[in-house]
Amino acid sequence: MLNENQLANRPLNISWLFKIAWRDSRKNRSRLFLFISSIVLGIAALVAVYAFKDNLQKDIDEQAKILTGADLIIESRKIPGRKVLAMLDTLGNQRAVENSFASMLYFVKTQQSRLVQIRALEGGYPYYGEIETTPSTAGKSFRMGQRTALVDKTLMLQFNAKTGDSIKVGELTFKIEGAIDKVPGQTGIAATVAPVVYIPLKYLEQTGLTKIGSRIQYKYYFKYNNPNAVDKALKKIQPTLEKEGLDAETVASKKEDTGRSFRDVNRFLSLSGFIALLLGCIGVGSSVQVYIREKLAAIATLRCLGVKSSEAFLIYLIQITAIGLIGALGGALLGTMIQFLLPAVLKDFIPVEISVQISWWAIGQGILLGVIISILFALPSLLSVRHISPLNALRMSFERHTFKPDPLKWVVYLLIILFVLAFTKLQMNSWKQALAFTGGILISFALLFVLSRVLMWMVRRLLPEQAGYLWRQGFANLYRPNNQTLMLTVSIGLSTAFIGTLFFVQGILINRITLSSGNNQANMILFDIQNDQQAAVAALTKSYKLPVINQVPIVTVRIEEINGKTAATVAALDSAASTDNEGPSQRAFKSELRVTYQDTLTSAEKVTDGKWIGQVTPSENKVYVSLEENYARRIHVKVGDQIVFNVQGMLIPTVVGSLREVNWNRMQTNFRVVFPTGVLEEAPKFHVLMTHVPSGKVSANFQAGVVHAFPNVSLIDLGLILKVLDELLSKISFVIRFMAAFSMATGWIVLLSAVLTSKGQRLRESVLLRTLGASRKQILTITALEYLFLGAVAAGAGLILAIGGSWALATFSFDASFTPPIWPVIIFFTSIVLLVVLTGVLSSRNILNHPPLEVLRKDN
Repeated sequence: MLNENQLANRPLNISWLFKIAWRDSRKNRSRLFLFISSIVLGIAALVAVYAFKDNLQKDIDEQAKILTGADLIIESRKIPGRKVLAMLDTLGNQRAVENSFASMLYFVKTQQSRLVQIRALEGGYPYYGEIETTPSTAGKSFRMGQRTALVDKTLMLQFNAKTGDSIKVGELTFKIEGAIDKVPGQTGIAATVAPVVYIPLKYLEQTGLTKIGSRIQYKYYFKYNNPNAVDKALKKIQPTLEKEGLDAETVASKKEDTGRSFRDVNRFLSLSGFIALLLGCIGVGSSVQVYIREKLAAIATLRCLGVKSSEAFLIYLIQITAIGLIGALGGALLGTMIQFLLPAVLKDFIPVEISVQISWWAIGQGILLGVIISILFALPSLLSVRHISPLNALRMSFERHTFKPDPLKWVVYLLIILFVLAFTKLQMNSWKQALAFTGGILISFALLFVLSRVLMWMVRRLLPEQAGYLWRQGFANLYRPNNQTLMLTVSIGLSTAFIGTLFFVQGILINRITLSSGNNQANMILFDIQNDQQAAVAALTKSYKLPVINQVPIVTVRIEEINGKTAATVAALDSAASTDNEGPSQRAFKSELRVTYQDTLTSAEKVTDGKWIGQVTPSENKVYVSLEENYARRIHVKVGDQIVFNVQGMLIPTVVGSLREVNWNRMQTNFRVVFPTGVLEEAPKFHVLMTHVPSGKVSANFQAGVVHAFPNVSLIDLGLILKVLDELLSKISFVIRFMAAFSMATGWIVLLSAVLTSKGQRLRESVLLRTLGASRKQILTITALEYLFLGAVAAGAGLILAIGGSWALATFSFDASFTPPIWPVIIFFTSIVLLVVLTGVLSSRNILNHPPLEVLRKDN
C-alpha cells in the first residue's frame, strides 16, 4: 500500500489515464456521443462556409483578369473634355471604348419590346476572356463594321428571336449576329434584370439616343504589354481623374471589390453556422454537467482507490476531448459534402466560375474549433471533479452533493465570452458589431437564465395544494434534483429566438419591396422623355385609356461649391489631415445629381428641419432648396448652408432651406434634392411619366406603341422587375432557411440530449411510480405536463426575444415598421411546444415497455 505522501508524489501515468478513460466510457459511450453530436451540425455549417469562402477567393484571384477584361478601366458619367481625352490617348498599348445606357429594344418580328442595357463597343475588349456567343464566331464578326448586334440568349428565348432577325435600337435597325452566352464579370441575376445588347459604337449617334439628358456611362479600356506599368501610370493620372470626377479600376481593385461584395454574404453564413454551434455548446455544457453529477459515485470510488483529484479531472477531460474530436471530424466530413450545395444556390450572384475543391484549411479550422469548443464549454463542469472527496463514496446514498465555489470557473466563463467575442470580430471585422452581437447573446442568455430561476421558484411556491396529483408531480419535476429547467429553457429559448428573428427579418425585407396591386399604384415608368415629347407621350398614354399618375421634370446638375469650398479645396484640406470635421465631404462633388422642381411636397415627403419654400418670385434674391436628410448627413450639410449648383454650365447659388424625410418605398419619383419652381424651368431636362397598366396584354401593346412613336423613351415594367425580385428573394430565403435549419436541427439534438441525459433520474422516478401502482397513462401524463410547461415557457420567451430583436432591426437598421404576423407566430410556437413534448414522452417509452426490475438491473 502507498502512503499519502507516496500517492501525492507518484508520477503521472498518461497511458493509465487513457486506459481508465476508455474503460469508464464503455457504459456511457452512447450518451457521450449524443452530448457531442450537438456540435456536429455547427461544425458542418462552418466548414461548408469556410470551404466555400476559400474556393471563392481562389477563383476570384485566378479569374480577376477575366472579370475586369482589361488592365485598366477609366469610367465617367459625363462626356470627358478634350484635355481628358488627350490624356486617355496616351495610356496603354491597346484601347477600347464603350458607351452603355438603358434603352428599349424592339423585336421587329414579334413587335415586342423590353428594357435592356445597350453597350456600344469599339475596339478589342475584352482583352482577357471573351464574349461567349452562339455561334462562337459572332463575338468577333459583329465588330467588322456591319450594322449587327449581339443579344442576350435569355432575351432571345423570351421573345422567340433567332440569329438573323432584326431589332430596333432607337431609330436604327440592326441584324442579330448571335446570342450572348456569357459576358465577363456579369452575374446571372444582373443578366436577368438588365440583359445586355452589344452594338458597334460608330452607329450610336444614328440611333438618336444620345440627346441631352441621356444617362450614358463612358468606359475606356486599356491593355498594357507590361501589366506592371499600370500602377505607375494610374498614380500619375490620379489627380486629374479626381478633379474631373472619373473613376479608375484595375485588376487588383476589381479583385478587392469582388471579394468585398461577398464578404457580407460570408459573414452572414458564418454567423448563422456559429449560432448553431453556440446552441450546440450550450447542450454540451449542460449535458456534461448532468453527466458529471451522475458520475459522482464512480469518481469518489476512484479517489478511494488512490486516484488524485487532478488525475480524476484528466480522465474525464480525455473522454470529452476524444468524443469532441470525433464530433468535429464528423462535422468536417458533413460540411465538406454540404459545400457542394452552396455554389449551386449562389451561382446567380457570383461573377466567377466556382471550382468546388476540398479545402483542407477549412477542415483544419473546423476540427480545431470543434475540439476547443468541446473542451471550453465542458470545463465549468469538469472543474468540479477536482473537489469530489473520497468520503462521497460513503455519503452519496444519503447526502446530496453540493459543488464548492471555484474561482477558476469564472476564468473559464470569461474565456468563453472572449472566445465568442473574438470569433464574432473575425466574421464581422468590426469591434462595435462584435460587441453588439456578443452583448445580445449574453443578454438573451441572462434573461432566459433568470426566467428559468423565476419559473422554478414560482412553481415551488405557487403550485396550489388542491391541484391534482398528476399536475403536482409533473410540475414538481421542474425543480427537483437533476431538473432540466435551466438547460431546456436556455437552449430552446435561444434556438427559438434565432430562428424567429431570421423569419421575421426575412418578412421585413420582403415587405419593403412588395408593391400594392391597386388601380392607383403605378406599375410602369417612362423616362428620358424630352421637352417637346412631354405632351405627346401623355396623350399617347391616355389614348390607351391609361392614367397619367405622375409626370415629373428631371434636371441633371453637379455641386460646384459648398459654403465657398470647391472639390479641390476640400481634397486639399483632407490630404492635409485638417481637423475641420464640420466641412463638406468629398463625395458631394463626385457624382451628378438628378433633381426636380415643384411647388408642393408629395405624400412621401415630410420636412424634419427648416422650412419648405416651394416658389421663387422674381424679387427673391435667394433660392431655397430642400435636401433628403440622409443625403445631407452623408455630405455634411445642414440647414442654412450655401450650395452652388452647376446646371449644364450655369452656376446657381442656393441656400439649404429644409431637410426632408423621404419614404423611398413608395413607388413614385423621389429625389435627394428638390428645387422650388421659378428656377430650373428653362434648364435642359427630361421628364418621367408614371402610369398603371391593368394587364400583360395592354402592357405589351402600350410598350410597342411607345417604342414606335418615341424610340428614345425607355419603359420599366415593374411587374417584370417584381417577378425577378421574387425569384431573387426565393433564393435568398432558401439560403436563410438552409442555414436556419442547422440551428433547428441543433436545437432538436440539444433537446434530445438534454432529455436523455436526465433519463437516469426520470427512470428511477418512473420505476418507483410503477412499483407503487401508477399506470402507463399516468406516467406519460406526468412527463407530458413537465415538458409542455417547459416548452411553452421557453418557446414563448424565445419568441418574445425574436419579436423584440426584429423590432429593433426594423426600426434602427431597415427604417421600416414591424408588426409580428399572428398566425405564423402561433404555428411556430405550437410546433416548438409539440416537438418538446413528443421528444420527452417518446424518451420515456423504453421505461414503460419493460418490467421495473429489468429496467433497474439494466441501469445498474
